[in-house]
Amino acid sequence: MSSIPISIEGFKRLEIELERLKKERPEVIQAIKEAREEGDLKENAGYDAARERQGMLEARINYIESRMACFNVIDLNTLDGEIVTFGATVEIEDSDTGDVKKYTLLGPDEAEPSKGSISVLSPVARALLGRQVGDEIVVEAPRGRIQYEIVSVEFLGVGN
Repeated sequence: MSSIPISIEGFKRLEIELERLKKERPEVIQAIKEAREEGDLKENAGYDAARERQGMLEARINYIESRMACFNVIDLNTLDGEIVTFGATVEIEDSDTGDVKKYTLLGPDEAEPSKGSISVLSPVARALLGRQVGDEIVVEAPRGRIQYEIVSVEFLGVGN
């Protein structure tokens, strides 16, 4: 797998999540043991729920651990410039409607669209990368092609 960009803060959040998940393992194993002791496993909802929880826990642990080696950890406080890259906060205006949106481009493991950040792998971000203020981009969306103009490019760093 190729390099995956992630901010220092995003990487730390994943490290904390991984540590928390690993600490949950004994609890899940104990829940399985207790449910198994209740008897018939065919009709044991507690056992099924504990096994499902264990499966989801292990899947998430494996996912995070497999990605850790691929991360390219980037300090957002060191970024600046006029060109849209990872870590940039970009304001775009829909050329048809005049709607203005603002996005920060982050890695796929830390992007939260509800909080204004999008993955650098998203269609909007891919169209923005390498561009600058005044450039127009076209994004293929479910509602059709949307044309945007880049209004501003900022590198706000951490906590701004």
